[in-house]
Amino acid sequence: MKTARKVLITGGAGFIGSHTVDALLEKGYEVTVYDNLCPQVHGPDPKKPEHLSPSAEFILGDVCDRDALQKVLAGKDIVIHDAAEVGVGQSMYEVARYVKTNVLGTSILWDILVNTKHQVERVLIASSMSLYGEGLYLCPDHGPFVPFSRWSDQLEMGQWAMACTHCGQKAVSLPTNENKPLNCQSVYAQSKKDQEEYSLLLGDAYQIPTVACRYFNCYGPRQSLNNPYTGAAAIFSSSIINDQSPMIYEDGRQKRDFIHIKDLVRAKLLLLEHQDAPYRVFNIGTGRPNSIAKLARILIRLYEKDLEPETINKFRAGDIRDCYADISKIQELGFEPSISLEEGLRDLVEWGREQEASSTVEEAHQALLKKGLVV
Repeated sequence: MKTARKVLITGGAGFIGSHTVDALLEKGYEVTVYDNLCPQVHGPDPKKPEHLSPSAEFILGDVCDRDALQKVLAGKDIVIHDAAEVGVGQSMYEVARYVKTNVLGTSILWDILVNTKHQVERVLIASSMSLYGEGLYLCPDHGPFVPFSRWSDQLEMGQWAMACTHCGQKAVSLPTNENKPLNCQSVYAQSKKDQEEYSLLLGDAYQIPTVACRYFNCYGPRQSLNNPYTGAAAIFSSSIINDQSPMIYEDGRQKRDFIHIKDLVRAKLLLLEHQDAPYRVFNIGTGRPNSIAKLARILIRLYEKDLEPETINKFRAGDIRDCYADISKIQELGFEPSISLEEGLRDLVEWGREQEASSTVEEAHQALLKKGLVV
């Protein structure tokens, strides 16, 4: 009888990690979850979450604890490194915390892999679309271009749309492929870039097959409704459940690529198992752009609330205007997203109606204001 391959998922008790656990167990893998149960995600008195399958081994621990991490790596065939601090705005003032978990934690993982005996045969790194900064754009006169960022005087005047770097006229966003130059706009983004680059560099040097998964804006059940620095769909849901208008920076027309958790996990497992995935970077998104305002309005309708989004026409440091995925690279391996935004948000709302949610968006906004990070 064939022995099940053993997988370690760091951060496996979280939103994306726990859904990955379910999918791996369904396919016959033996799964160990290693997670520090961060209070910002799991609450002030965190316990092993009920949504985490009892069929997975759970070990409480921190990726920055070298001895504990080395112990839990023993005997594992696969590592899925999902552990990370997540939040663009918060990363701009909790710098040490984000760099410690995301960069130091990843470096400790790799220091163990390159300096101790192990049997790891594949590593999946959770990267992020945030390291692109702005996506690709098209000027009607000058063609496609790669912007750096929007000008500060433009933002101070409330001119949110991206302008051509040659002539200044309004540009149109294009799907962003993996070859676009990276231009991090936040500490969070830079930390994910470091995670990805260290992992690919060392994986190649030591011939440990490594894949970087650039997640776009994932949403769905189990995403914390009490963390004001998580994804937009969860943040908006928390406000709406509490009869508060969802707060939107800029004018709400900024575009993102929202992918349902089930589609994202299917893509991850494809990259885990496909022979052509190692030593490469892949976007995991839908390839379909949707505005932040549209997301908020759909959620308000699905929650059946009499609310309007609160568009504050302010810029938050670290934010970008438009970025959505070119998914042709992962499509070549056989991936196609299957869940529409409307269908996916219905799934989130059905789950959200049964949850307790405390909206702390205003507190998070005030923290950014106090630091001078909102223009």
